[in-house]
Amino acid sequence: MKITHVISSIDTSTGGPARSVTHLVEGLLHKSDMNVSLHCKTSSDPILKDFKKENGSIHCYPSNWLGRLNGLEEEISKQKPDLLHGHGLWQMPVHQMAKIARKHDIPYIITPRGMLEPWALKQGKWKKKTALALYQRNDLKQADVLHATAEMEKEQLRKLGFTNSVVVIPNGIQIEQFKTTSNASKNVKNKALFLSRIHPKKGIEMLIEAWSQLHTEAIENWVLEIVGNGEPGYVKQLQQKIDGAKLEQEIKIVGPLFGDDKLNIYADADLFVLPTYSENFGIVVAEALASETPVITTKGAPWQDLETHGAGWWIEIGTEPLKQVLEEALSLPADKRGEMGKKGRVLVEEKYSIEAVAEQMYELYKWIKKEKGDTSGFLHY
Repeated sequence: MKITHVISSIDTSTGGPARSVTHLVEGLLHKSDMNVSLHCKTSSDPILKDFKKENGSIHCYPSNWLGRLNGLEEEISKQKPDLLHGHGLWQMPVHQMAKIARKHDIPYIITPRGMLEPWALKQGKWKKKTALALYQRNDLKQADVLHATAEMEKEQLRKLGFTNSVVVIPNGIQIEQFKTTSNASKNVKNKALFLSRIHPKKGIEMLIEAWSQLHTEAIENWVLEIVGNGEPGYVKQLQQKIDGAKLEQEIKIVGPLFGDDKLNIYADADLFVLPTYSENFGIVVAEALASETPVITTKGAPWQDLETHGAGWWIEIGTEPLKQVLEEALSLPADKRGEMGKKGRVLVEEKYSIEAVAEQMYELYKWIKKEKGDTSGFLHY
């Protein structure tokens, strides 16, 4: 089976979607009957330059002023895939893919990756309304299947009036990569970690504000590290907020980390915090849990599993709820946080391993191709 994936970019600066898509393709490549290609625009720092298995390939293209990938249709026509799978909205490559699919009568899937969530729709509102009217709604409406990564996203698709078949399959991670202990020396202080794209959507200002309201004795044995990349102007604004609150010794903004450095900082953390306004999934939550680090995140992310599995806290969005849960989490004995971390690792192993996710996607592809794939557990009509 030949499957072609299309995403705007897999540059390291683009955050979770690029990692989720490359992980998914790597998982699918373990199937001997799969031939999978990934198509995106050329970038200066891609997550991957190629896949290790011969049945996978990455194709990068220059783009024009509209963002169209020059040569995409020619390459797809040459490959003759059985199915096209596009990731993300509003940018031109997935629209290109949908047009190519309809022109050549190829079935296609679109994974919105959170770009239809209420918070996301409010950003650049008029541009998105125009795009929906001109092409985006039609592309989504005519997709053979829409892929949501959580029940929350499926419900939003229905609220927006899409009646297509919807599949709910979470993102997956390569669990074996994640360490449960760090090679770093034992911290002098406990460490709370934020690791994600540094962007207003992520609630970092709310985190700094909540931290500033904690009693001195609550944070005297803790440091907060903010790890990621972001627009320099916004990072400077956050640093000014930290300096203004006289928290420069307690809160450190660190640049992006990759490879072993990233794995080590997850494992070295005593608590992970993602106070986001909106996530369709939040792959960093799964990565933290795989590292046996308990997690705090908001109901802007679909992580009720944290509560049901005793692996963390799932709270309302806002400074006050965040302050209250930080007071609780920072005061917990280390062995209690350790128990939560172990429960988180088990949760990820059972539900969010790339092997389990790729198997579900493989069954979906077979179902679309009318090869009797077993979609009974995750396909909604």
